[in-house]
Amino acid sequence: MGFSQFSRGRSRLALAVLVCFLFISLSCEARLTASSKQKLDVQKHLNRLNKPAVKSIKSPDGDIIDCVHISQQPAFDHPYLKDHKIQMRPSYHPEGLFQENKVAEKSKEKPNTQLWHVNGRCPEDTIPVRRTKKDDILRASSVKRYGRKKEKTIPKSADPDLANESGHQHAIAYVNGDKYFGAKATINVWEPKIQQPNEFSLSQLWILGGSFGEDLNSIEAGWQVSPDLYGDNNTRLFTYWTSDAYQATGCYNLLCSGFIQINSEIAMGASISPVSSYRTSQYDISILVWKDPKEGHWWMQFGNDYVLGYWPSFLFSYLADSASMIEWGGEVVNSQSDGRHTSTQMGSGRFPEEGFGKSSYFRNIQVVDSSNNLKAPKGLGTFTEQSNCYDVQTGSNGDWGHYFYYGGPGRNGNCP
Repeated sequence: MGFSQFSRGRSRLALAVLVCFLFISLSCEARLTASSKQKLDVQKHLNRLNKPAVKSIKSPDGDIIDCVHISQQPAFDHPYLKDHKIQMRPSYHPEGLFQENKVAEKSKEKPNTQLWHVNGRCPEDTIPVRRTKKDDILRASSVKRYGRKKEKTIPKSADPDLANESGHQHAIAYVNGDKYFGAKATINVWEPKIQQPNEFSLSQLWILGGSFGEDLNSIEAGWQVSPDLYGDNNTRLFTYWTSDAYQATGCYNLLCSGFIQINSEIAMGASISPVSSYRTSQYDISILVWKDPKEGHWWMQFGNDYVLGYWPSFLFSYLADSASMIEWGGEVVNSQSDGRHTSTQMGSGRFPEEGFGKSSYFRNIQVVDSSNNLKAPKGLGTFTEQSNCYDVQTGSNGDWGHYFYYGGPGRNGNCP
């Protein structure tokens, strides 16, 4: 080999090494830039969600509850709410509510509270906000999707194939075919077992308007166990709203601007305590959501004593007028991670036929009519995608009015 050839060979090798080094440097830099950008995005989002606190309370379950001044809550980040005057109480409650509460008080067991109350309460003119941690956001698929449900999570009763498209399964009772201005239920509280961290189990009511396409309006409230959202398996009070079928609007609890909270005692997303046990003590929570006939906002009440706040009517299109469907029941995510049905439980994890103390229930389910009266639901239907995995059975009697038992274990001999 001549000297010039040897020299050219060395030059080519040096060039190749240089190109390789540059490529590695650039890809490392790109990775570092992406990582730095994610850190920055996460920190910005934390700063947006975690408002300055007047006082902070450490809950026994590890949560930190920040007492945030009512005028500084996340709702007021919304451009349409900059000059909003907070409505401190609804203009009207539904008729028939207070008579029913007197009956409920006679039969009521020890009331359900939230775990953080053990270590303190928030002062007047503040609201309790569960502090979002960095790890909460990092568990989400992206910063943008944190605190949001995946699309297509509503049971579309008329089309079971479509309803289960996203791996969500339901056992529900529902009414449709009329105009509805609210709904109420007393919901048995359990702590179902979750198989995979990206699955959840919840029990809630849905207030629905619009079609099941891209314009669905939904207001939801109940209890849920969601390791992905909260980082544990505790049973927690939650709310949700969307005005475009879970695409770009809405969120859980106070994780975006929308719901305006006025109550200083109950924290959205905080653990509920105590929960029911098999064949022993049973605990339940009452939830009422109704449309104020004067202002048009959708209000939420928890138990007999706590009016929590409202969703301003401008957040919605169809629900600005009324709801066209009400649903009550359970929902789980079935991710089929090992090619088989999930063993994530719904309700108590027991089938409806086992009855009180074993199976989970919704009792005293009612709707609010156009005259702002609480009424028994007419033409109650039921729906479940796979009744051998999760099922629902309705009934009615003097004490519980219209009720149903629901739920199941998921995977079992008849649900492989």
